[in-house]
Amino acid sequence: MAERDARLIYAAALVRASCVGFTGVTLAIFLHERGLPVGATGLVIGAGLAGAACATLVIIRAGDRLGRRRTLALLAVLTSLGYVALLSTSRLALLLPAAFLGMVNGMGRDRGAAAVLEQAMLPETTTAQRRTWVLAWYNLLIDVGHAAGALGGAMPVLLARRLTIGADTAHVITFGLCACAVLATAIAYVALTERVEVRATSEANRPGPEDRRTRHVVHRLAMLFALDSLGGGFLSSALIGYWFFSRYGLSETQIAVLFFAARVLNALSHIAAAWLARRLGLVNTMVLTHLPSSLFVMAAPAAPTAALAAALFLAREALVEMDVPTRQSYVMAIVPPEQRTYASGVTSLARTIAWAVGPSIAGIAMQQVTPAAPLIIGGALKIGYDLLLYAGFRRIRPPEEQEMK
Repeated sequence: MAERDARLIYAAALVRASCVGFTGVTLAIFLHERGLPVGATGLVIGAGLAGAACATLVIIRAGDRLGRRRTLALLAVLTSLGYVALLSTSRLALLLPAAFLGMVNGMGRDRGAAAVLEQAMLPETTTAQRRTWVLAWYNLLIDVGHAAGALGGAMPVLLARRLTIGADTAHVITFGLCACAVLATAIAYVALTERVEVRATSEANRPGPEDRRTRHVVHRLAMLFALDSLGGGFLSSALIGYWFFSRYGLSETQIAVLFFAARVLNALSHIAAAWLARRLGLVNTMVLTHLPSSLFVMAAPAAPTAALAAALFLAREALVEMDVPTRQSYVMAIVPPEQRTYASGVTSLARTIAWAVGPSIAGIAMQQVTPAAPLIIGGALKIGYDLLLYAGFRRIRPPEEQEMK
């Protein structure tokens, strides 16, 4: 039954990630076609991520008490309604609350509130020795979804040509399909067994006075992850896609293919990360793969051609996600099992809040300073995170690494 639960979680995550991948490629272009400037698009993305942050806060405080399956199903319904609301208006005053309540994700990466509970549940379906691999496969499937969704970014153009309809109508159809797909994931969550639930009290998800070390470590990690996510907010897929669109004149179809290739590289990198982690350790794997990825993205604005810029972007994507399963495994390993929802929630909340801030600033910088500003600033912030993480946590090892030299 444990394997069945893991497969259901994998399936729901795959579907949700496909919709997120599609949204990351097409949202900025869709809103541009409806008359919104890029600065307003950044605000919409930020509002969606702010909504996800609030949902994560609710999960930290009450997710286990409300029931993990019930909470995940409710999140799926709200996300589906968010897609519907997105199609119903082009007024910024209405889009912002709709994006907030529906947790509309324009980042192109599925790191929302639902993932908090999924990451806390998956270690319960396997052994400690297999923890990193289970999370690696989970993230691989998420990035397969990202890749499929990114490739699906070409669907509006294909539908417009095949059905002889306008671009706006084609986008409405495809976003409507996303709403239906996300709604269907609620079925998978309801079908999970009691194994994924916990017997929670009002204090279950908060470290008590006797757990000061755990609380201190989790909060330190959360601050570092927030710095990383702030940099990631500057590098949202929607804004990078728009940068390729405005800087090199790439079509929506070309951008979709580029992001499809990027997501394939992301997916493959998770397996490589699990393999490296067994040999180098979790923290070393995070830093040694993540740092060069930032150098690649900072070099992209200097590329004289679209081909070179795309190559640097893909080199970055081959490395940037290798810290994801290793980071998740590291956090789950260094805290007691009964505090995994708390640790997953706090670190994810810090990341989501920083994500919500990043796109809004990046959109303004892109419009007022230079279109390449998000790539440079985002890369620099991520390098700072890598150096601080290594300095602060290289000696704090999970149980399976205690004897590594």
